[in-house]
Amino acid sequence: MRIPALPRPRSLAGQLFAMQAVLLALVVAGYALFTYVSNRGQAQEAARRQTTAVARSVADSPSVRAAIHSADPTARLQPYALTVQRDTQVDFVTIMSPEGIRWTHPDPDQIGKRFLGTTGPALKGRSFTETYTGTLGPSVRAVTPVQDTDGRVIGLVSAGITVEVISERVREQVTALFVAAGGILVVGALGTYVINARLRRHTHGMGADELSRMYDYHEAALHAVREGLLMLDAQHRVALINDGGRELLGLGGPGSAPDVVGRSVAELGLPAPLTGALLASEPRVDEVHLTASRVLVVNTSPVSGGERRGTVVTLRDVTELQALISELDSERGFTQALRSQAHEAANRLHTVVSLIELGRSREAVEFATAELELAQALTDQVVAAVSEPVLAALLLGKTAQANERGVELVIGEDSGLDDGLLPRSLPSRDLVTILGNLVDNAVDAAQGCVPARVEVTVRTTDDELLLRVADTGPGVDPAHADLVFQRGFTTKPTGPGGRGLGLALARQAVHRHGGTLTVREAEGRGAVFEARLPLGEGPRRRADDDAPSLAAGGEA
Repeated sequence: MRIPALPRPRSLAGQLFAMQAVLLALVVAGYALFTYVSNRGQAQEAARRQTTAVARSVADSPSVRAAIHSADPTARLQPYALTVQRDTQVDFVTIMSPEGIRWTHPDPDQIGKRFLGTTGPALKGRSFTETYTGTLGPSVRAVTPVQDTDGRVIGLVSAGITVEVISERVREQVTALFVAAGGILVVGALGTYVINARLRRHTHGMGADELSRMYDYHEAALHAVREGLLMLDAQHRVALINDGGRELLGLGGPGSAPDVVGRSVAELGLPAPLTGALLASEPRVDEVHLTASRVLVVNTSPVSGGERRGTVVTLRDVTELQALISELDSERGFTQALRSQAHEAANRLHTVVSLIELGRSREAVEFATAELELAQALTDQVVAAVSEPVLAALLLGKTAQANERGVELVIGEDSGLDDGLLPRSLPSRDLVTILGNLVDNAVDAAQGCVPARVEVTVRTTDDELLLRVADTGPGVDPAHADLVFQRGFTTKPTGPGGRGLGLALARQAVHRHGGTLTVREAEGRGAVFEARLPLGEGPRRRADDDAPSLAAGGEA
């Protein structure tokens, strides 16, 4: 017949209680066995000492000697022996003749019969103990001689305790041990129940299996999501960070996790605005922050359970999205410029047609030729100074945009950049990001001023590329010389899309290539922004502009 298996406790409390019960049962069983063996030996030794003391006390009694010499020893010794037996709590006190004939016994029928046991050592005048099976069953007994005044053995005294009584004493001790063990088990069960209830409150009712399963899901999700996840404790130390978070923050791969976890956010070397957002106590929603090479959207949410326990931070990389937005803004600007140019071209064409209709053909030709020469002169000026096609196209577009806004954009006389001189380490998109944002910022600053003028200088030296943009705007307060490059700083009204990102993106691109971006006051009025980029490699290919970067079109 197959024995059904016992059901396994499912809850953590049940498993803990079962473990306690098994351990306690093993301990109690082992201790009970040890106690039984040990206490049995101790009880037998105690019985030997007790019976020896009783037997010697009886043997040394003068009344016993006197009764032995009387005509009827039993009449005088039997009541005495029963009294001693009762008072000393032994099972029998037998007084006998040297020949072993009993004078006393708990069972009167045994009086006059021969004593069952050893008497030889006592007849020689020596007390001894033994375990022997007599009329009352197995017993631990002591036999001692009764000696006359001259040392002659005139009788023997035997006192004993049965083995059954000794075993009963041991069983009482073991029973007390089991009762104590049962009490401990009950207390342990109550303690386990209380601990389990408290544990379930902290684990939201989930048991060990659910917690193990949740941990497996947690680990899988942590490494699967591409977004960055950062968890900070109440002291703003990193408690957890996934692979995406390390990559987005530039903190190294998974192998460097021990160097990151446990460190304060302030020690990670992140940009100051990003560090401030992570240390803030209030939640942050969809904030844009820049690192050395990325544009991140940061969300923070405090973790609280009656008190602040930490912060959960999510990071999304929007570098490419920001590039697309910037390119779209740039294209939108070009479109507006083309629309304005088309409007102006239509006006000029109407003028030419009208002159022809009035019969003023010569004036019509002169007017049209002058407009063509002006446009060609602008193109020739830009291309002659900057042969790099991408930068030349950027400057032509920005010139048209600036003219539409009433700002004159000119190329500096010392500009000079031939096609093919820039190294592969400087992608055109990064150059467009830097120069485009500097020009947009300068046009914004110069608009409405008299004169409204922006001068752009692009040239190379032996070891660096210089991009200089000067404007005739209100200038930059020297106290804000470093703040203007931080994301969010602006002296202009905030638009729907936000401001304060253009110069920050430009500095990010400059720093990514090991260059510098500075601002200073112009000699007369306005500000001068200079970007210096090292030229460390050979000329780049014409089709190398697929490196990830941010396009132009941002605002400061």
